[in-house]
Parts: sequence; structure tokens; C-alpha cells
Amino acid sequence: MDLNDITEFLLGAARSVGAEVTSPWFYLQLGLILAAAGVAFAVGAAVRARVDVTSLAMRWPAPFRLFLRVLVGSASTAAFAAMMMLARVIMLTSTWPSRSYLLAVAAKLAFAWLIIRLVTSVIRNAFIVRLVSLSAWTLAALSIIGQLNPVVEALDSVSIVLGGLRLTPLLLIKFGALLLLALWLTNLASNFIEGRITRSSDLTPSIQVLLVKMIRIGLMVFAITIAISTVGIDLSALAVFTGAVGVGIGIGLQKIVANFVSGIILLADKSVKPGDLVTIGDSSGRISAMKTRYISVAAGDGREFLIPNEDLVTQKVVNWTYTDKNTLVKVGFGTNYDADPRLVCKLAIEIASAAPRAIKSKPPNCILTEFAEHGMKFSLTFWIADPDGMDNVKSEVMLALWETFKREGIRVPYPVREIRIRGGVLPVETTVEVPTG
Repeated sequence: MDLNDITEFLLGAARSVGAEVTSPWFYLQLGLILAAAGVAFAVGAAVRARVDVTSLAMRWPAPFRLFLRVLVGSASTAAFAAMMMLARVIMLTSTWPSRSYLLAVAAKLAFAWLIIRLVTSVIRNAFIVRLVSLSAWTLAALSIIGQLNPVVEALDSVSIVLGGLRLTPLLLIKFGALLLLALWLTNLASNFIEGRITRSSDLTPSIQVLLVKMIRIGLMVFAITIAISTVGIDLSALAVFTGAVGVGIGIGLQKIVANFVSGIILLADKSVKPGDLVTIGDSSGRISAMKTRYISVAAGDGREFLIPNEDLVTQKVVNWTYTDKNTLVKVGFGTNYDADPRLVCKLAIEIASAAPRAIKSKPPNCILTEFAEHGMKFSLTFWIADPDGMDNVKSEVMLALWETFKREGIRVPYPVREIRIRGGVLPVETTVEVPTG
């Protein structure tokens, strides 16, 4: 189809529309359509107000509840389509079929929209629902008015040739639609597989995340390949183009690629995994999720640190639960020189042993570390089964130490400063009166 064909098509369509508009039957049909639209709007509002979908379909399966909800929400469209079909039948029995053509088009368009809304009700993403609904309804509308083939030919007549590849608007639309469908099916399949993998108790969390990511990437590549092959694009024609794009991506997105590769390395070597308690620089917390670009570390106070995967590979990482969750807790304290150091150690060990989270199989230990300027310094160590909440455990033990020392008369040293004045007296505040005048 060249430019002359397109011009003739547009002129013919304009003449048809002009002839239709000048007919009095056009305005009769238009009036019936507007009246039916108003009645359908009122019917839909009444149905939505009186029908409680939640209580009506409480015991129904989830797909049927969703279907009923969409059907009630589309009551206006269903009522409009029914009234248009009734008006069409009445017009057919009383006059020529051509005088009710607009009613038939309106009824078919309404039924097409109703069917599309019911079919797309299984899709959860609102944006995808709108995109699919509008695209499908546009195709249905062009088919109903008999203009689908001319539009297809017009979209295929404009092209751009890149090497051995001929790109047309029709080819891009087909590719986009097939790619969207393939990715949606891929997402369903990957979610199903992910659910089966995460329920497997034979796989470690890091292996589960690695398998899920590899399966998602593999299915995505497969979906793109299938979409390209289905629309008739030769993959060899894209070799040079994809090579150039790959080089550009490699140069411009080095950090993203580095984080992606680092994420694969972290999942493969199992150095960190979901649930581990880690310290990375100034950030500490438990790993809640491992993504393609970053890991999420929950600090426990409502904050979450999003740390790039590359930092975990290149920087020092403290993993408190890498091979063993048992954690050594160290509590430093001091006493004055009047206290018996052996009694102090004995009391500290008893307090640590009585801590609820202390491991009984690993007895605590207390040692005298230093004769300092202001008193003796001790170090109390004991083991707990999990590093989570270690500061709370230390606080409880230190409070118990304070109470025990106070009861036993053991004093905790603190610095005392004496100021001696030699050869003088302390300054006395004086007031000087300044005469004014």
C-alpha cells in the first residue's frame, strides 16, 4: 500500500461517514445509543449498590469470586449491550438492516469490551490489564467496522531496513504483544517453580535464591527468543546490532553488571545467605532478602540497608552466623582495690551462668586484665546461642553485676579530681562601680 492507496482509503472513509451523517436514521440510532447509555449507567449503579459480592460469594473459589466481582463491576456494559441488541432486533423487523448498522456496531463493541474485561480478570497487574484490554478492544473495533485488514496493510507498508532486518510498525506491534504474553506466562511459571523451590527443605536458602534467579533469567531469555522467532525476525540479522548494544551496556552500566555478577558469586559461594546476621562497615542487621543488584539488611529498628552486592565482595564483611550461630559475649567492668578479685570473678561467673540465654555447655569465664590507675579491670565472657539481641543480654548481665556489687559492698571506681592551691588564695568575685554622668 503506497501513499495514493492510503489517500484513496481515507477519502472513501470520509465519503461513507458523510453519507451516514446526512441520513435521518443516523440521528435516530445516535439518540437510541445515548438513551441506552444513560439507562445502562443507572442500572450499573443500582446493581453495584445492591449486590454485596463479598457476602454473596464468600464460599466460592477465588477465580469465581473474581469473575463475579468483574461481572458486577461491568453491569453497565452488559446492560448497554443487551439494550443495543434488543434495539437492533426491533429495527431489523421494522425497516432495512442498513438503517440499524450503528446499533449493531455499538452492541458488538459493548459485547467485545465485556468479554475482554472478563478474560483479563485473571491478570493481577492493573497496568497490564489496561494495556491488554485497550489493545484487544482496538483490534475488535477495527474488525467490527471492517477496517482491520486496511490498517494492517498500512502499518506494514512503512518500513526501516537495518542490514538484513526490515522493521515495520506492524512487526514491532506483533513483537511487543507476543513479548508481553511470553513474559506474563514466564512470570507465572517462575512463580510456580519458586514456590516449589522455597518449600524444599533439602536446599539451603542461598541455593534456593540462586536457583530462582537462574530459572527466572533462563525463562526470560527463552521468552524473548520465542517472541523474536515467532514474528519472523532472523536472529543472525541481530548479531551486529546486539553486539554494539552489548558493548554500550557494558561501558555504561558497569556497576549494574558488577553488582549482578557479584550477586551470583555470593549465592554460589554461600558466604552470606538470607537470615544471616552481618556487619558491613557501619551497617549491622539481619539479611532479609538477596536481590539481583543488592541485599537488604534489616537493622531491627524499622530501617533496612540496601547494600550493593559489589560491596560484599570487595569489602570486609562480618558474618556472625557464617558457620555457627554461637556468639561470645564480652563484658568489661572494673572495681576498686579494696575488693577481692577472686570473689569478683566468682560473682561475675555466677551472674553470667544465670543469664537465660547463656549456653550451659560452655561455662563463662572471668579474668583480671589490668591494674589500672583508678582500680582493677576485669573481662567477663560467656556464650549465647544466637547473636540477635546481644546488646540486650549484655545490659541484663551488667545490671545484675551492679546489683550484686552493691549488695556485697564492692565499689565501682570512678575518677576523682583534687585541686590544691599553693602560694595563693582562690579568686573572690568583686564588683566595681563605674560612675555615670
